[in-house]
Amino acid sequence: MTTTDRAPRAGDDQPAEHNSAEAASLAEWLAERTDDELVALLELRPDLAVPLPSSMSVLAARAEQRASVLRAADELDTLDFAVIETLAVHGASRRTTPLPRARLLELLGDRVPAASIEAAVGRLTARALVWGTDELCLVAAAKEALPWPLGSTTEIPDALTEAEIVAALADIGPAERALLDKLASTGPRGRTRDAAPGTPADRPIPRLLAARLLDWIDEETVELPPAVGQVLRREPVTDPHALRPPQPDPDRHAAADTNAAAATEAGELLRHCADILEVLGRTPAPALRSGGLGVRELRRISKQTGIDESRMGLLVEVLAAAQLLDKGIPEPEPQADTVEDFWAPTTPADGWLDSPPARRWVTLAQAWLELDRFPWMIGRRDANDKPLAALSMELRTVHAVRDRRTILALLAEQSAGSGLSAADVARVLAWRQPRWRRHFRTEAVEQTLAEANALGLVGRGAITSAGRALLHSDTAVPDGGTRGRAAGADATAGNAEAEMESALPEPVDHVLVQADLTIVAPGPLVPDLQSRIALVADVESAGAATVYRIGETSVRRALDAGMTTAELHQLFAAHSRTPVPQSLTYLIDDVARRHGRLRAGMARSFVRSEDPALLAEVLATPVAEKLALRAVAPTVAISQAALGEVLEQLRAAGFAPAGEDSSGAIVDLRPRGARIPARTNARQAWRPNPPSTDQLRQLVSELRAGEKAAQARSGRSVRSDGSRTSTAATMALLQLAVRVRRPVHIGYVDAQGVASQRVVEPLKVASGQLDALDPVTGAVRHFVLHRIASVALIDQ
Repeated sequence: MTTTDRAPRAGDDQPAEHNSAEAASLAEWLAERTDDELVALLELRPDLAVPLPSSMSVLAARAEQRASVLRAADELDTLDFAVIETLAVHGASRRTTPLPRARLLELLGDRVPAASIEAAVGRLTARALVWGTDELCLVAAAKEALPWPLGSTTEIPDALTEAEIVAALADIGPAERALLDKLASTGPRGRTRDAAPGTPADRPIPRLLAARLLDWIDEETVELPPAVGQVLRREPVTDPHALRPPQPDPDRHAAADTNAAAATEAGELLRHCADILEVLGRTPAPALRSGGLGVRELRRISKQTGIDESRMGLLVEVLAAAQLLDKGIPEPEPQADTVEDFWAPTTPADGWLDSPPARRWVTLAQAWLELDRFPWMIGRRDANDKPLAALSMELRTVHAVRDRRTILALLAEQSAGSGLSAADVARVLAWRQPRWRRHFRTEAVEQTLAEANALGLVGRGAITSAGRALLHSDTAVPDGGTRGRAAGADATAGNAEAEMESALPEPVDHVLVQADLTIVAPGPLVPDLQSRIALVADVESAGAATVYRIGETSVRRALDAGMTTAELHQLFAAHSRTPVPQSLTYLIDDVARRHGRLRAGMARSFVRSEDPALLAEVLATPVAEKLALRAVAPTVAISQAALGEVLEQLRAAGFAPAGEDSSGAIVDLRPRGARIPARTNARQAWRPNPPSTDQLRQLVSELRAGEKAAQARSGRSVRSDGSRTSTAATMALLQLAVRVRRPVHIGYVDAQGVASQRVVEPLKVASGQLDALDPVTGAVRHFVLHRIASVALIDQ
């Protein structure tokens, strides 16, 4: 059986040739619109303004182009398409047979209120897909944008319901299911000899026809019903006859509970991201040849951080989008002779780690909202049956940002604390944007909501206060170009930061020290205490309360960093709400007594000890030969090895040296981790800034001027060819127009090379330019003479 594209049905209108009269009618209708209406049209369909149309006829022709119409139809809902289909079925796509508005209300009024139909007509006329007042006409290409076969809305439904389809699919065999899956993934129509009469009833095609899971077209063709294909693809089932939007029943929670649940996730997000940066700072991950991060490296990072592999892909994608993680050659390089790229933290990562928790969360959440990739697709197979790697270019999807924001915007429409299930979200969005319904498959919505929950934007199925503030960072932005949009986005991010800060638990300044040498932090610690506890103890378990464990290694780490014995005792005495156990006091004193008895410096580096016997013991071990230690005094030896290597080798040999500087003070020699210089907008997709309202108003003024110039009757004219004669003739004609005060029709090419036609009233010709009054705007404009291509006097 072979699949084919759907052929036009008998009732389908065939594409017509371009009708110049129809275009003129639309042009006249556009010319009658107010400036505000034209500005609104260009905001809804910005492709009509590029390049600047010279007249209303050009604008109308662009508005009828198929590609532009299909783009404009992406934002239409099911009711809008019902109006389009009704107009198309009744011949309104032909200028000679418009459909009266009253007749449209009569045809659809039994299924939806008249006010809703009028609103739909308003949305269509605002986009110039329908024009007219009492008599409505349809742009011919609009019927090609229908998300279902023509007639689906107007014909009486005769198809299985979603429940009936699910039940029928459960009764078929593997052969029948495989055939349906093939049609669902490749195309609804298929050719087969089994569709002919007389085929045995036990064959798959007759069985599917009998179960109404296939439609019979002819003796060699069958078609998969749209609803069956949607169920097989796990898409929300759309009913063209349902002209009222779905009204799902939301799950309601207290807003405080929603914010608290999201704050818990946000805390885990920040901790996990910091752990990933620390691991990659110690050991950068080599990049794949395709540029991504391999499965083996993800597993290594997962093992070292204790983060689930399924979550790891999302976190590295968000870190890379926030420019905290990047690909390059780290500084210092992992190997001196390496030329390969590695994934490692960037230099701004250090500043991010030192920022307040709410600000760090805003950075990550904004990066996810603007991420032009689907992290949940990591590990899935591409068209070549190869797994998709994290951070690879294959994950890029042009509609990722749009789909993500659309899903969250629907949640933001609900009251605070009210959430929707993934199935409800998919069903509502499929009704609102039926042309995009495949983007809102139940699985895609589930995965997007799961990511939003992991980011702390959603809690218990409802969008949080911080998520709501952050989501409107693009919609609550004033006009004023890039600088205004950036300022508005920063202000909204500040609101989101404040909301998250109020949701996060208050930092505490105390811990609970247990007798088993564990420390319990009953909440997030204040930054200073957090850094000192992390230095002297290791995290054993994390969550709402973090458990640390103190050991000999962790105490030595604190001493290596420069903390003294007295400071360690004071730390626990001042911040522990429980009595400091004696075992902890003994541990600190014991490690401190042995710590630093052997000290290393640089000669390139040196080793010294107040105990000559201890130094002699070191020189007698194999490590002395490995480090090339040489005694220069009974208590001092030098080495050409780096200080870090000397300390590491001596500790591996069972000694407990401490590093010191030239003054004898202990220095902190912990590795800082590799870093990659950040690149400006390294992984952000370029998106054009839409024109502001003021810019569109100026464009409409230019369009009005061009329209007036096109309609003006020209008299005496001159066309410049760049010669001195034509230039002199142009100046003479302009000077004549100034003397007799007659308007002229000029053709002008601006500095960007854009040609336009306009009618102006010359005031003065001097200094190589024409000063003229624009009769449309009333402003005086200046035109460089050598850019004027033609001049013609206007007959009055």
